[in-house]
Amino acid sequence: MVRMLIGVLVSLSILIGLSVFEQKFVNKTFQKFTQAMHILYEKTEEHTVTSEDGRAVCLFWEEQKKHLQIWLPHATLQEVDYQLYEAVGFIYVEDYDGALPKMEVVLGMCENIPYSYTLHIENTL
Repeated sequence: MVRMLIGVLVSLSILIGLSVFEQKFVNKTFQKFTQAMHILYEKTEEHTVTSEDGRAVCLFWEEQKKHLQIWLPHATLQEVDYQLYEAVGFIYVEDYDGALPKMEVVLGMCENIPYSYTLHIENTL
């Protein structure tokens, strides 16, 4: 009986520890990506962005996505991919006005995705 109780407590501790780590990791990763997107957005507004800037953000996202796929559903990350690559495509053809709305969508996702997977009462009901 004591061994079973200790086993349950150890399992619960591991579960809580992983949950806290996951939330902090996801939030930190999206904060970094948001910063990169804000820089790209500002350059696009000023029309000083290059296709290399867009590719650099895409490469950064791909690197972060490798780790996020452990914790988040692939469909969520694919939507960020879709919007980001469309924005970079607009930058490539120098359609900055077309790229800005796509980047705004990505920035909104960067805010909403971590929140939607954080432990809140409205997320559990």
